[in-house]
Amino acid sequence: MSFNLVAPRFMLVGGGAVAEVASVLQKFGLTRPLVVTDPFMVSSGLVRRCIDPLEAAGIKVTVFSDTVPEPTDTVVKAGVASLRQGDHDCLIGFGGGSPIDTAKAMTILAMGDAPMSAYKVPFQADAAKLPVIAIPTTAGTGSEATRFTVITDTARDEKMLISGLGALPLAAIVDYELTFTVPKRTTADTGVDSLTHALEAYVSRRANPFSDAQALAAMGLIGANLRTAFHEPRNAAAREAMMLGAMQAGIAFTNASVALVHGMSRPIGAHFHVPHGLSNAMLLPAVTRFGLASATARYAEASRRIGFAAASDDAETAAGKLADGLVALNAELGVPTPKEFGIDHAVWEGRLDLMAEQALASGSPANNPRVPDKAEIVALYRAVWSANA
Repeated sequence: MSFNLVAPRFMLVGGGAVAEVASVLQKFGLTRPLVVTDPFMVSSGLVRRCIDPLEAAGIKVTVFSDTVPEPTDTVVKAGVASLRQGDHDCLIGFGGGSPIDTAKAMTILAMGDAPMSAYKVPFQADAAKLPVIAIPTTAGTGSEATRFTVITDTARDEKMLISGLGALPLAAIVDYELTFTVPKRTTADTGVDSLTHALEAYVSRRANPFSDAQALAAMGLIGANLRTAFHEPRNAAAREAMMLGAMQAGIAFTNASVALVHGMSRPIGAHFHVPHGLSNAMLLPAVTRFGLASATARYAEASRRIGFAAASDDAETAAGKLADGLVALNAELGVPTPKEFGIDHAVWEGRLDLMAEQALASGSPANNPRVPDKAEIVALYRAVWSANA
């Protein structure tokens, strides 16, 4: 077996690690960062956790904070304009997955004058203008460790997957203390997002021994700690475990790829503005049940690692407990169905063909243990409309 492995060149992990941001930049001779963040990080003052150590080290900081929750090509374009106005030598993505994804897309788009759509898969975006240092403030996307970014084409209502070494951060600072104030809804959605990353990486047709090790470790951490982090936001041990699990899940899927859940999730986000982790959660039980018979042993081991099945359960029993356990997890975390989220049923039905086409075009469904056709994807969308059964 041969396979490729990618990861950031340097990762600093631990409580309070963000205070070392200046020394991380100095390791690579970087002194002129553009911090890419969002309005809440600025208004809440959390971004100062990144800016203050830089300024204390004599590093001048410029901030671009016009990012949006689900990054768009228009925001990325505005970010590139801001980038070109200064003499910057790196980008720091500070925040949830959206600011980090925006920073990644900015450094790719800054390579030339082509639109963002020119870089979507199957194009390999291996070149970047400047390096990115990623500092996540949620335990979910794993974007700090991946070679992917997802950007919405506003003209077409399409979430574009951008893939390549150009999107891989040079370095990451993973500090769980930044997640203490994350709201419960965000904790739940990003937590299920990271669980989805690990599970899909493990059952992916592109899985390998390295990604398997990361995915299994991530599922163990997330399965044991997601509920605690949700119910007890200040529980340091749970927050630390979730942050590490999210990072490992990111490493897993950047080396094995995600599958059908993500392929179907992106169109829901693009058309109905459902946060990415939440749309993953809506889909996860039904899509998992769809693939069980095609990779029973793998789904069974995932179920055991997450904690849904016992070590003594046979494969078929353990796999069945995985799908049931995901339904129960969604219920405990208050995950709404698309209907409960407030999506109009007629509009949902009217978009199903297009969403199925966009899901297939992303390439992710081809990694699934059971590869669906368009009709099966439409049927799955219908199944999750009112119940993740």
